[in-house]
Amino acid sequence: MAAHALAQLGLGRRDTIALVLPNSAETIVLFLAAARVGMAAPLNPAYKEDEFRFYLDDIQARALIVPPGGAEAARKAVPAGAALAEARVDEGGKVTVECARRGSRREAAQPGDDDVALILHTSGTTSRPKQVPLRQRNLHFSALNIARTYGLTATDAAMCVMPLFHIHGLMASTMATFASGGTVIVPPKFDALTFWQVVATRRATWYSAVPTMHQMLLMRNRGERPRGAERLRFIRSSSSALSPETMRQLESSFGAPVLEAYGMTEASHQMTSNPPPPADRRAGTVGLATGIQVGIMDDAGRLAARGDRGEVVIQGQSVIDAYANNPEANTESFTGGWFRTGDQGFLDGDGYLSIVGRLKEMINRGGEKIAPREIDDVLLQHPAVAEAVAFGTPHPRWGEEVAAAVVLRSEASEKDLVAFARERLADYKVPRKLFIVERIPRTATGKIQRRAVAATLNPT
Repeated sequence: MAAHALAQLGLGRRDTIALVLPNSAETIVLFLAAARVGMAAPLNPAYKEDEFRFYLDDIQARALIVPPGGAEAARKAVPAGAALAEARVDEGGKVTVECARRGSRREAAQPGDDDVALILHTSGTTSRPKQVPLRQRNLHFSALNIARTYGLTATDAAMCVMPLFHIHGLMASTMATFASGGTVIVPPKFDALTFWQVVATRRATWYSAVPTMHQMLLMRNRGERPRGAERLRFIRSSSSALSPETMRQLESSFGAPVLEAYGMTEASHQMTSNPPPPADRRAGTVGLATGIQVGIMDDAGRLAARGDRGEVVIQGQSVIDAYANNPEANTESFTGGWFRTGDQGFLDGDGYLSIVGRLKEMINRGGEKIAPREIDDVLLQHPAVAEAVAFGTPHPRWGEEVAAAVVLRSEASEKDLVAFARERLADYKVPRKLFIVERIPRTATGKIQRRAVAATLNPT
C-alpha cells in the first residue's frame, strides 16, 4: 500500500510530500497516499532547478517523490534533510516507493476533516506565487459538488487530459469521478493525434479541458464526427474563457453539449458551471453557482444587484480559509466572509455568471496562470537589464502568450535575453515576444503600469 510505504519513511500529518511525476495511474495513487499520510504537493515536472528550489523551500518539503531516473532538476533542488524517493510500478500494477533513507516507522493515521490534504500555488500580480492549503473537507465537498453538477455515475468514464499538478485535472477529471464510482482514463499527456483513438478504445463518456485543447482537437478534425464521440454525454471546458464560436464548433463537430465552468485553486476548483441538458446552457457565460454562493461586490465592499458589474466574490465549503503564511494576501482577498476572486463579472436575472475580464494582471496562457512578477525577476537577473516588465499578449491558440519589455543598461539582443530566461523558467513562462524599449511607463508613485505597457506594445 502506497500510504503505508510513505508512513514508513517517517512521514506524518504535518509533513509536506512533493510529487514530481507525469500523468499516470500511479501518480493518482501516490497523490491519494500522500494526502492521507501528510500534505500532497504536486509540482509541474517542467520547472527548472531554480523554480523547484523555490517551491520545495516554500512548502518545506519533507519528501520528494520522482519517477525512476527522472526529474533531474527536481532532484538537484531537493532540500537538505528531505527524503528522495522513487515511485515504481511492478508487473502486477502495485505501486511501490523506494528510498535509501528510512525514518521512524509509523502507521498512516486517518486524516481529519480540517487536516490539509493538498498544497498548491496560485500566482499573484505583485508577489511571488501564493501557497494555497486545501483541507480534506474542501476537497471532499468539491468532488461531490462536481459529481452532482454533471450527474456522474459509476457508468461514467472520464478522459483526464489535464495535468495532475493542476486543480482542474485533480478535482474535475479525477476526484469527482472517484466520488461517483466511475472510471478515470489517464493518457501520459494530451495528444490531439491520438485523443479520439483513446476515447473510443476506453469508452470515455466525457472529458474536461482548457479551450486551447478543444481548439487543437478542432484543428485536427476533418469534418466527420470522430469515432468515440458518439459516447460522450458532454464536453466540459474550464480554466480559461471559451468563446461562443469555439463552443458552437465543438458541438457541431463532436455532437455533444459543451458545458463551460468557472473554477480556481482557492475554491478547490469549480464555482459555477453551465448545467447539462435539458437545462439551459448559455454560451458566453460560465453558468450557475454550483454548491457555493457567488456574488458581485462593488469597490466599497458592498454586494451589487443583479446585472451590475463588479468583482466576483465567493463563499462556501470548498473555499480556502486563508493563504498560508501570507497575512497581506489574506487581508486583500477576504471581505466580510467573502473571498475576492480578482475577476470582474456580472450575474444576469437567472443567476448565470458572465466574466468580463480579470482584475488581476495574471497572464493566462491556455489555462496556466503566470505571475508577471516572476518573469520580471528572472529578466532582471541579466546583467544588461535595468528594468523589466512582463505582460500578456493576445494569441489565437493559447488565448494569451507571454511578452516582456526591458530597458537595457548595456548591450544585449532579444535572442540573448530569451535564452537567459529559458534557462531559468519553465517553457510556458518564457517570453515569446521581447521588446527592448527606452523607458517603461510608471505611475506618479513609481509603480509599473503593466496595462499601459501592454496597450502600447501589443498589436491592435
